Amino acid sequence: MLDVANVRADENKFPNEVAAMFDVVAPSYDLANDLLSLGQVYLWRRATRNAIDPQPGALILDVAGGTGTSAAILSRSGADVVVCDISRGMIEVGEQKHPEVDFVLGSATDLPFDDDTFDAVTISFGIRNVEDVPKALEEMYRVTKPGGRIVICEFSTPIPLVRPPHNFYLRQVAPRVARLASAAGGAYDYLSESILEWYDQDALGAMMDAAGWQDISYRNLTYGTVALHRGFKPLA
Repeated sequence: MLDVANVRADENKFPNEVAAMFDVVAPSYDLANDLLSLGQVYLWRRATRNAIDPQPGALILDVAGGTGTSAAILSRSGADVVVCDISRGMIEVGEQKHPEVDFVLGSATDLPFDDDTFDAVTISFGIRNVEDVPKALEEMYRVTKPGGRIVICEFSTPIPLVRPPHNFYLRQVAPRVARLASAAGGAYDYLSESILEWYDQDALGAMMDAAGWQDISYRNLTYGTVALHRGFKPLA
């Protein structure tokens, strides 16, 4: 049996290990997010929802959507939202919490959908857990309709003044808080590492550009601790 506390956030991520880790943390995942973000996650979700601008009848894909918390917010607009996640445990929790959302088991690097299917695709706090980020960006491009958009909400590189306390919080405080919030708190060592090892804003934008996305822009949230990237699939 995999010891999820030993999963490392390096370039050699193994999908089965990442999935197993999220299976373990699934029951307390949403509570732990609320605590670890000091409540900021609600602001980040609202900003993501506004960037997607979901319209009634639109079909939206939430990649690595976990328990469907973000997807449920999008569905309130009347959009049809599909969550695709690699973790059975997260999906099982999500199906109980949000029956209005469709859940599909699948990998971000091999999405089980046809070309040009979705009006918008989004991923929140999940792309840094993918083993092949360029491939995932290409897959999200493939399943998006021409003229559709991508919105990525992810931890990023904060402004210089904020970096020292931010890094201290991730290394010293967050793992301790996680152990109080979850019986599988040891798994959050990986999550802290994955944030610290993740690309900065410009590097992610460059990867989006290489995958074919156009009109790429980003804006910082909470002093750059989180960045919201947006891009569009050209009509032609």
